[in-house]
Amino acid sequence: MANDYTHSIYMPIPWEIFHRDTRVLAQRIIAEHHRYDGIIAIARGGMIPACIIARELDIRTVEAVSVASYDDRAQGAPRMLKGVDTDLVGDGDNWLVIDDLVDSGVTASVVRNLLPRATIATVYAKPEGQAAVDLFAVPVQSELWLLFPWDAELKPNEPLARHHAGPSKGA
Repeated sequence: MANDYTHSIYMPIPWEIFHRDTRVLAQRIIAEHHRYDGIIAIARGGMIPACIIARELDIRTVEAVSVASYDDRAQGAPRMLKGVDTDLVGDGDNWLVIDDLVDSGVTASVVRNLLPRATIATVYAKPEGQAAVDLFAVPVQSELWLLFPWDAELKPNEPLARHHAGPSKGA
C-alpha cells in the first residue's frame, strides 16, 4: 500500500541540527564498541550522514546502495537501482549501513535482505520503521515530513496570516 504524505506536517531541519543529530548517531555507534570494515550509504539520503559518520568513526571505505521507494512525496514499491560489490561486502558482516531516515521500514528491509548481517543505522526514525533498523539517533512522529537541508530552498516566506485571509488592512 502506498503512503501519501501530501497532508503531513513539514519540519525543516537546518544543516547545524542535522549535523548535530548525525553526530549523536555516531556516538551511539561508538558506544556499541564495534569497529566496522566500512560504511554503506543508502543513496541518496544516506550519503551525507554516511560521510559524517565515516569521519567520526575514522572509516575510509564507503560504498553505496541505491533503493528508490519514493516518487516525490508518495511511497510506492521499492526498486533496487544499484547494488553493492558483494566481493567486497559479502553478506554485510562487519559493515555499517547508514540512511537519513527510516519511515515505513521498506527501504531498510530491502537492504536487510541484500546484507542480512550488516548493522543498519539511521539518523531519524518514525515508529513504523524503528524495528527495521538496529540503531537510530532521533525518533520522529509519523505525521512529520522532514525537510532535509539538501531538499529545501532558503527563501523568505509570507506571514501565515496572509495564507488564511485576504490582504491586510492598514499596511
